[in-house]
Amino acid sequence: MLDQLKRMAVLAAVVRHGSFAAAARQLRTSTSAVSQQVRALEKDMGVTLLHRSTRKLSLTPAGERFHAGCAAMVAAAEAAQSQLAQLRDAPEGELRIAMTVGFGRRIGPALAPLLAAHPGLQLHLQVEDGFTDLVAHRIDLAIRFGRLPDSTWVARRIGTLHTTLYAAPAYLARHGVPATTEALRQADWLMLQDGTDQPRRLPGSELTVRPRCTSNNQLTLQQLCEAGLGLAALGDEDVAEAVAAGRLLRVDTELPLPELPVWALTPQRDAQPAKVRHAIAALEAHLAEPSR
Repeated sequence: MLDQLKRMAVLAAVVRHGSFAAAARQLRTSTSAVSQQVRALEKDMGVTLLHRSTRKLSLTPAGERFHAGCAAMVAAAEAAQSQLAQLRDAPEGELRIAMTVGFGRRIGPALAPLLAAHPGLQLHLQVEDGFTDLVAHRIDLAIRFGRLPDSTWVARRIGTLHTTLYAAPAYLARHGVPATTEALRQADWLMLQDGTDQPRRLPGSELTVRPRCTSNNQLTLQQLCEAGLGLAALGDEDVAEAVAAGRLLRVDTELPLPELPVWALTPQRDAQPAKVRHAIAALEAHLAEPSR
């Protein structure tokens, strides 16, 4: 079947270019090879498709009808190649991104220029803090933070989220501002879940603390912090509104706080569709801005 389709494409090239020699140049083969392909096609079909003379070629009546199908086949293949090239070179189609709830406020500003520039691009966001089945949800790109579980997906670091220590005014009124290492150790800490209930040493320090509350959701930690339940290391951009409204206060300390790496996960390393490449570039640029 494949040989037959190839011979049909050769016939279409001969008719398009008007001779075996011209078709051979376009197909980057020899004139004799083109002639052999057409003869084999005629033998298979059991009918003469071309009238040959020393000066020109012309289709037989049967050849005219058969050639119409050959030309349509070639046109369909060329259209398919063109569409694939567009998907490779220009962001089009549906882009499916999985991300955490807390990243929702960042995705809009990061991808708005991309969507505005490419009307053929549609966006679907799969938002949850659990480990989404990326294959089942047909995810093109997943955004994750911190330590990554083992996965066959390819991870690329696209930025870093810097955190600052915050607490609610009510919590600081009850417990005071923790000005010493011992006060920090005794404080009520709100932390992201890490799968254990063991005390944790804060990055860059010798201080070990046991979290009072944990969650797999950064937004939930912020809400617990606003409710006065303890101290939390939160992103400045994420809590800007709460700080402006007076619901949270920055706790100044020399304690080094965690920096969370931001990862873009994709199902393959090479031949990424344009929609994925452009989205990663837009997110990387957004996270690199000084205010981030």
